Amino acid sequence: MTLSPAQKIQTSDKPIWYFLLGWTIFNALQAGTLELHADEAYYWMYSRYLDWGYFDHPPMVALFIRIGDSLMHNELCLRLITVLTSSTAIYILWLILKKYAVDVWAFILVVSGTLILHIYGFTTTPDAPLFFFAVLFYYFYQRYIEEDSWLLAIILGLVIACMLYSKYHAVLLVAFTIISNIKLLKRPTFWAIAAIAVALFIPHILWQVQHGYPSVNYHLYERAVKVYNPENSYLYVPGQLLMAGPLVGWFLFYAAFTTKIKDTFIRCLMVNGIGIFAFFFFTTFRGEAQPHWTLIAFAPLVMLALIRFKQWGSVPKWFNTLALINIVLIFALRLGMLFELPLVTHIGQIKSYYGFKEWAQTVKQKVGDNYVIMDNGFQNPAKYNYYTNSLKCFSYDSRYYRRTQFDIWPMEEQLQHQRAYHLIDTADSPVTDTINVKGGKWYAAWIADVRTYQKIQITAPYTSLKLRAGEKRDIDLTIINPYPYAVNFSNAGVQNKVTLGAVFFRHDGFIQAAKSGDDFNNISLKPGESAHYTFKLTAPNMKGSYETIFSIRTQPFEGSKNSRIIDLEVE
Repeated sequence: MTLSPAQKIQTSDKPIWYFLLGWTIFNALQAGTLELHADEAYYWMYSRYLDWGYFDHPPMVALFIRIGDSLMHNELCLRLITVLTSSTAIYILWLILKKYAVDVWAFILVVSGTLILHIYGFTTTPDAPLFFFAVLFYYFYQRYIEEDSWLLAIILGLVIACMLYSKYHAVLLVAFTIISNIKLLKRPTFWAIAAIAVALFIPHILWQVQHGYPSVNYHLYERAVKVYNPENSYLYVPGQLLMAGPLVGWFLFYAAFTTKIKDTFIRCLMVNGIGIFAFFFFTTFRGEAQPHWTLIAFAPLVMLALIRFKQWGSVPKWFNTLALINIVLIFALRLGMLFELPLVTHIGQIKSYYGFKEWAQTVKQKVGDNYVIMDNGFQNPAKYNYYTNSLKCFSYDSRYYRRTQFDIWPMEEQLQHQRAYHLIDTADSPVTDTINVKGGKWYAAWIADVRTYQKIQITAPYTSLKLRAGEKRDIDLTIINPYPYAVNFSNAGVQNKVTLGAVFFRHDGFIQAAKSGDDFNNISLKPGESAHYTFKLTAPNMKGSYETIFSIRTQPFEGSKNSRIIDLEVE
């Protein structure tokens, strides 16, 4: 497409460079002055244990953080690569859209008014590298459509591998791109792209195999809910409109999805945009779909909306006014975060950005170099570790919570028989100390001799079971010791006694536990050794559907999740 002189003025890069300079500076300022989000601290811990995979995500976010954090241990450096790749991604979007002679001021207006792009202009989670590599994918795919070359095939293979190493959602982008252009299957270079991407992703696949597919089990099974919550579905749409822009998001969606499809690339954007938004809407029928999960759909949304503006020739005058007000609102919110205005810092998730640096240092003064243990949540232990620049805080993931990367890292092993500070946010357990800071009120007690079995694996011969109310059944359990040291479950001469229990959960909140016999305490296992144990299970007296797990408990903890879930139907 040959541009006229007027079009060349419209597509000049000069305003973009000024915009990107301001965008980068503001994001860097926000990154350097705002405390870490809990997830960012968790991913910082990823960077301390570099690996080919993690419980929740692939490892690209760990690499982003490790590069920046190696320069200096502060919030700006942790987020530095995200700040730089955010600006780079926006410039690449501009390069893609220059083919369609998109108006430069419309581009700046839309990008700076898209709320989710502000959030991930500095926030460093797996979504940030995924968005960058997704935009890079669109850039090279646009060229690949017109030029079937082996060089572009190699580049696309590398970019797709980087997307997959960023977040599993990348599979959606690849799948919908193929659906939008089935003719790709006829290109030999397409199969080279696939081979390169898969070959580069093999180390992560092997990591999953070696660790028992934790990410697959979590995302496909453990995260799913048994009972549908309509709130997840009807809040999904307003959440996406908010991410697109508080005031103009609805119009961007309307413009984007009424774009006339005039070439293969626009069709790719349309199929990806509709496909990804629709996919995550359907996931609301099995659980919550968080608003930011659709970040990779906002690249096609922005591009389609701007292409549609060009097809129209102009946009309504009211849109420009509304878009400017929309931008002012977003920047007012960000300035409120920057200057810690109470009206802003008490909003929902924003509260978690404040007060934890002080909290971590207060706890550190009390515990010195001793370990800290917190229950049911990776967020606060990760924040303590980041703000003390240590790995001294451990998350005890109980049977009432989900598994996390803390169940894989070699931190629990280092805690055994150590003195540790048990820090909780409720006074349910006996406490001897309280901490009251901006980050909240906390309760604590010292544990003289830590004893936990969080990694012990218990397998049963069932994944589902039907019993009558009160019926007894002998369950042949296999108990496996994965630790590099011998373990035993004896209670002779120990302070914190251990028990094995079966726990029954119902969707209405009913919980019941049954204890094993004392013969369980006679078991001892060498490293890697397993033993059989017959658990005499008694079904609950209340009929209904239950999820049952086997759990090993030591005081003062609630008991860990040592087995897979067994679906129990009590008749």
